Amino acid sequence: MSQQVVPIALRDLQRPVAAELERVADELVRIIAADFPIIAEVNERLVRMKGKLFRPTLLLLSSQAAGAHDPRAVTLAAVVELIHLATLVHDDSVDHSVLRRGMPTINALFSHQVAVIMGDYLYSRAIIELVALEDLEPLRVFARVTNEMTVGEMRQLEAHDKLAFGEAQYDALIRAKTASLLSGACEVGALHAAPGARAALARFGMSLGMAFQITDDLLDYTQPQAVTGKPSGLDLKEHKVTLPLIAALARLSPGERRPVERLMAEPDPPDELVAEVIRAVELAEGLDYARRRAQELAQRAETELETLPPSPAREALRDSIAYAVERHS
Repeated sequence: MSQQVVPIALRDLQRPVAAELERVADELVRIIAADFPIIAEVNERLVRMKGKLFRPTLLLLSSQAAGAHDPRAVTLAAVVELIHLATLVHDDSVDHSVLRRGMPTINALFSHQVAVIMGDYLYSRAIIELVALEDLEPLRVFARVTNEMTVGEMRQLEAHDKLAFGEAQYDALIRAKTASLLSGACEVGALHAAPGARAALARFGMSLGMAFQITDDLLDYTQPQAVTGKPSGLDLKEHKVTLPLIAALARLSPGERRPVERLMAEPDPPDELVAEVIRAVELAEGLDYARRRAQELAQRAETELETLPPSPAREALRDSIAYAVERHS
């Protein structure tokens, strides 16, 4: 991977699009506004939940780097964040999560019913906004992406034998659940660019998204709650099998696998058992394997940028790769 050793701050790579990102925040408020009291109340929480605007950043940077000059870019960036927010609200409800980025989730504050309906509301607002543009292309990309994400969620729910969940299945899952939206954001940013740039940025977003998700899964093993805003080992507690565990399982003896089997059999695994499995995964070099995969995907993403002309936006996209694989939260 390239030169950066010091982790990149998101605000640094957002510099070329800082003014547009301020307008994205305003657009989000405009798009989700509603007169209905409970929707307005939840919307207030959602605006605070919006987080780092990484996906809108990628869309705006892709638009600049590809020379797309799309006047709709700010609205499209707000739409991609809206789709992302909808998936978070639904995911938290499905997983019965009580924290997101250190803040109470919508389902914890209100109810699972409200969370599901609000996720639907956000999706429908995104569709209304896309239809208003009277251009099928962004609608086509985001419709495909949201369908892929839904199928990815179902794929995860249907994985009955958790310990038989292999790397190929994991790749298909993270491609659908996470990488497809990052890829869609980059592609939509370049809709007004040359076809070659659009395709390269879509591939860039896909590799970046997979590296981003593998890093996220690693953080669950390595970072405490104070850093990530969610309890450490939460994926294991929820019986989610991610790449560090998949890689470790291939190296564990039948005896060493027993704590993992016990954990998967426990409806609510105790913290000591979660800690024991985390240690076993680390000793079996599952974390090292996952780090190498993230770096390989990061390298692939970087290669795609070579087709674009040099610009501050292209350099910021390169920095987004380092951000994705070197972040700590």
